[in-house]
Amino acid sequence: MHSLPPRQRLLAATISSSLAILGALPPLHALAQAPSQQAEQLFTVNLPAQALSQSLTMLSTQTGVQVYAPSDLVTGLTAPAVSGRMSAREAINRLLAGTDLAALTNANGNVTIRPRQTGAVERELQEVRVQAAYEENAWGPVEGYLARRSATGTKTDTAIIETPQSISVVTADYAEAIGATNLKEALSYTPGITISPYGSDSRYDWIYLRGFDGYSSLYLDGLPLRNTGSLSVWRTENYNLERFEVLRGPSSVLYGQNSPGGLVNVVSKRPTDKPLHELQLQLGEDSRKQLAGDFSGPVDEDGKLLYRLTALVKDAELPAESMADDRYFLAPSLTWRPSSDTSLTVLSSVMRDRAGVYTRIAPVEGTLLYNPNGKIPSSNFLSEPDFNQFDQDQWMLGYAFEHRPNQNWTLRQNARYSHMEVDYWQAGTRLFVQVDASNPSSAANYRRRYLTVSGTQSEASSFVIDNQAEGKLKLGETEHTLLLGLDYQRTHFDEASYSRRTTLTMDIYNPTYGAVLPIPAPNTDSDIRLWQTGLYFQDQIKFGGRWVATLGGRYDWAKVESDEHLTHTESRQTDEKFTGRAGLVYLAENGLAPYLSYAESFVPNVAVDPATGKAFDPETGVQYEIGLRYQPPGRNDSYSIAAFDLRRRNNITTDASFVPSQRGEVIVRGLELEAHIQPLPQLNVNLSYSYTPKADVTRSIDPSEVGKQANPVSRNQAAAWADYRFPFGLRFGLGARYMGPNSGYDGNAPKTVPGYTIFDAMVGYDYGPWSLALNARNLTDKTYYSQCSSTVCYFGDERKLIATATYRW
Repeated sequence: MHSLPPRQRLLAATISSSLAILGALPPLHALAQAPSQQAEQLFTVNLPAQALSQSLTMLSTQTGVQVYAPSDLVTGLTAPAVSGRMSAREAINRLLAGTDLAALTNANGNVTIRPRQTGAVERELQEVRVQAAYEENAWGPVEGYLARRSATGTKTDTAIIETPQSISVVTADYAEAIGATNLKEALSYTPGITISPYGSDSRYDWIYLRGFDGYSSLYLDGLPLRNTGSLSVWRTENYNLERFEVLRGPSSVLYGQNSPGGLVNVVSKRPTDKPLHELQLQLGEDSRKQLAGDFSGPVDEDGKLLYRLTALVKDAELPAESMADDRYFLAPSLTWRPSSDTSLTVLSSVMRDRAGVYTRIAPVEGTLLYNPNGKIPSSNFLSEPDFNQFDQDQWMLGYAFEHRPNQNWTLRQNARYSHMEVDYWQAGTRLFVQVDASNPSSAANYRRRYLTVSGTQSEASSFVIDNQAEGKLKLGETEHTLLLGLDYQRTHFDEASYSRRTTLTMDIYNPTYGAVLPIPAPNTDSDIRLWQTGLYFQDQIKFGGRWVATLGGRYDWAKVESDEHLTHTESRQTDEKFTGRAGLVYLAENGLAPYLSYAESFVPNVAVDPATGKAFDPETGVQYEIGLRYQPPGRNDSYSIAAFDLRRRNNITTDASFVPSQRGEVIVRGLELEAHIQPLPQLNVNLSYSYTPKADVTRSIDPSEVGKQANPVSRNQAAAWADYRFPFGLRFGLGARYMGPNSGYDGNAPKTVPGYTIFDAMVGYDYGPWSLALNARNLTDKTYYSQCSSTVCYFGDERKLIATATYRW
């Protein structure tokens, strides 16, 4: 039960899966595409604005397609900047746009530039016709690093500049550039987010949003992945995602119960109209070997049926003691479009993780505080690797349906059923062993600690469905985008948890492994059921030519039932709550867009008031935000600044006798800046800064809590990333992330936890269908603490090196 499958068995399965994928492909000679198909391959193109002759020469180098251009035709002509993933055909047409020239492809696949002709002769010469420019939508991929549209803040396809609340979008291209292999790494350059507050942790992507825990704030394709507070958590795979979107601040008006800090919505890859084929191999530290593939395109000639298949096999180890870190992932999807007004996309995924557990936790004595034995080496693994286990099986099946009955209304229904099983066991240490009672300060008393055992065995299922009707209406001089919605969710957790301190001990300065740890009896054996039904509306109103007002409201019915089998107790709680949002944006002609907004949130409380015997009221969140966005016309740049006052109210606090009371309040105030800049076509610069001068408990039944931080939030946080692509395909990237000092968990660290700066880097090379990259996160392998409590400190993530080779055709 507690031993992982043999490594040899996994490696054999990895090889078999790889051969199965390769066996399904055409023979190698078929992969050498015919010349007529060569122009349809997708390449990474990066051409600055320059002379047309230079651009055509560089394009030949970057794609391998030979372009012949008579000098008398191109001399004196300039070409615009062209960059992104596209075919050689599309790149040439963009270069020739606005000229009297055309590109002709001969039987050998070579391209000749000649004067544009018309009529039958031109058709016989197979002129390359200008294709429609790329158009972004809120649920699709983004070319490059800058997204301009999102549905996370409104549930409609809305320009971000028109949304009166802070939104950040991390595109798949950007996540790949910074070397992100999981959710927290993808968000590491985003303002308002604290990643890894509990240090290196292989179990889950812990994050804080504007000072509040984001544990239950993860969404996939706009539908919740609801967690209950244990280590049984839904997981996502970066390779299957197009976007990582962050909505900061309360969001209950669209999504129901939620943390006041905001939410993270990740968007899955979906079937594409154009054929897409990709194979990717990753090698890295800790014996990392990963093979992934992504295939998509039309099934029939009419393009009414589209498919996508994304798959991944990872055979790796965690950074300590050869513990496994293996994953199998498969995500088939299918889109059916019987007409231009109707579409149905079926989304599914299966994930199987077989891993150990890697956390880096050490006592404050020897990390933040003095220990007579010296500093505890960060490389010391204070656990039992043969005991640690994190096995998770997870599958999801859902769909996104859309129908337009007429030109004014669109009906949508999104649904998903998910199932998960987790078997988790971990050893840790707690409390020093007192060896010399006569001398409390003796070094011997600060060397050995008792081993502890913790675990979770759980099974969870979830069903969510969201029905929407979107209407576009014009009333007088105002334009309205109305949204009416009804959603329902049910989540069921059946979970047993274990925790016990043993009599076995470990020398934390010279740990040895192999202790036989006992399996304790469960501390809890719970059956938890959550329901929520919400009815919501929203109106996005455009008036006066440049004003956009957003008004919304929602009424929720929430129910929680819990049965504790060990104590034979049960609890039943039902809550109802209305939440609202209002915002206003002004769209100036020069690209400036100031806005202000008000938003609310709620979360049901599961505790019972001992004074009344009734359940406490839901805790609430309220935010006031004012901000300014700037998108310079004609440039691929975006700037934003937001100031906010966020309050969590009615949260439960306890007195010295652990009697609960609903008197809690936490106030977070801050300022956030974000910039995506492209000063040159081949240069990208991303900047972010967060200033949080206040994140404190302002009311509590326990006076000692007032004035302390509820969560370890740094006053100053900044990040910068820049990458440059040379004309011949070489690219470099460098990033820095700064996190200021914090006061620790509940503000109870024995002294201030120091700040830190860590660096990331990337070097890559693109040639034709090949893309090679080497990413380093925490380049200098800096040792730092994410936070400390009154008893332990959490070491941050150490260096990670990954080499990636991608072939697209």
